[in-house]
Amino acid sequence: MPPPEHPAAHSIPRHALTRLAQEWLAEDTPNFDPAAVCVGSQDVEAWLLCKTPRSLLAGVPFFTAVFMEVGCTVNWIYQEGAEIGPDAVTLTAVVRGPASALLLGERPALNCLARASGIATRCSQLQAKAKAEGWHGEVAGTRKTTPGFRLVEKYAMLVGGVSTHRQDLSGMVMLKDNHVWASGSITEAVRAARSVCGFSSKIEVECRSTEEGREAARAGADIVMLDNFQSQELRAAAGALKAEFPALLIEASGGVTPENITLYFSPCVDIISMGCVTQGCPVVDFSLKVQKPAECSGTCVVPEALTKS
Repeated sequence: MPPPEHPAAHSIPRHALTRLAQEWLAEDTPNFDPAAVCVGSQDVEAWLLCKTPRSLLAGVPFFTAVFMEVGCTVNWIYQEGAEIGPDAVTLTAVVRGPASALLLGERPALNCLARASGIATRCSQLQAKAKAEGWHGEVAGTRKTTPGFRLVEKYAMLVGGVSTHRQDLSGMVMLKDNHVWASGSITEAVRAARSVCGFSSKIEVECRSTEEGREAARAGADIVMLDNFQSQELRAAAGALKAEFPALLIEASGGVTPENITLYFSPCVDIISMGCVTQGCPVVDFSLKVQKPAECSGTCVVPEALTKS
């Protein structure tokens, strides 16, 4: 039996998985695949090895979709969201299918899994810090994602246990400094945005001072982002705004890193958003190794469950 799906996997439409898998494969092999002549179509077995201990596995639906698209099967040993390790090399899944097809899907599938698992691992580490400090709020990602890869990266945030923030420009209104300057004022920017989004979308305003936060709240903003505040300044500004507008959500952003995030945990801060959830995030090292018939590598142990599959 394959491991049960992570709850977040049910949020990905099947057509989106198919579309992405087809796009990645077409990008990697737009014409002939001359190397396929060397291996032919005989059935082979390949082991997916994780070489970054204590990593969180994420990206299983995308990895599987790529190999389904080329006619291969994937037998997962670890469940999505599980920690892999602690061994230096850990057998994570087994892929079976025609050799040429398996090698066709290898790189797109590995790229996706490495990136998603890296993001999920960082998110899990950040969430662990928030839990250890007893902080009530949400750590969140941003829209600073890789073009064409946002669905994967936002999904990885969910597996890692943090908020995805808004998915795109249509998901929530965020009025940044350029919107305000182009509109003339925070009040006018909020008024104009509300006339279009109505009651169904929240409006967030990026603010550089407590006074700008007050103007945003009075204009009807639902969320105030205190941008690039030092930690002590943030605590003071968030406290003042919460005292005056108890229902207002306060988001902290700008300059927050995995190393200093604990300085930003405050009773009056509801959200901490971080671009480093996706930008500059280390990947997890995975490799896919085709096994020779009747030969087993001594670098890892085949689980009993796999021998019965």
